[in-house]
Amino acid sequence: MQISKVRDAIADAARTVVLPAGVGKLVCTGYVPDGVTTPCFFVGEVEVSFDKAMGRRLDELMFTCRVLAGRQDDRASQRIVDALLSGSGPASLKQAIEAARGAPGELALGGLADDLHLQRVQGYRWFEHGSNTYVGAELVIKVIGDGST
Repeated sequence: MQISKVRDAIADAARTVVLPAGVGKLVCTGYVPDGVTTPCFFVGEVEVSFDKAMGRRLDELMFTCRVLAGRQDDRASQRIVDALLSGSGPASLKQAIEAARGAPGELALGGLADDLHLQRVQGYRWFEHGSNTYVGAELVIKVIGDGST
């Protein structure tokens, strides 16, 4: 799997969420941005486990992604994060990202991976990014695919 392409495809999938009226669009990127325009989703760290199957047929990527919201109004910002972390609904990152799995029998992320799964949310807290503080959370996404590509 090509990590850069997988990062971008995850961000593209996240971009399909629909936030509540008046919030605007979710800014999504496959990489950690220098500056944040909220609300924001980005793909951060990646852990790679090679050779999960013989013959380089399966590698596993574990991405830690972050969603950040502004702090103009603490409660309103946390409600935005809550909507993004919900298991279903138009603002659900889980639903949007896992829609990129494709139909049964199809490869995930437009052919870049065998499968993906948003496994968990962790670290719902205040984050320092650049010189600002944002409320947000981390999402852990597991991606599996052919290690020989």
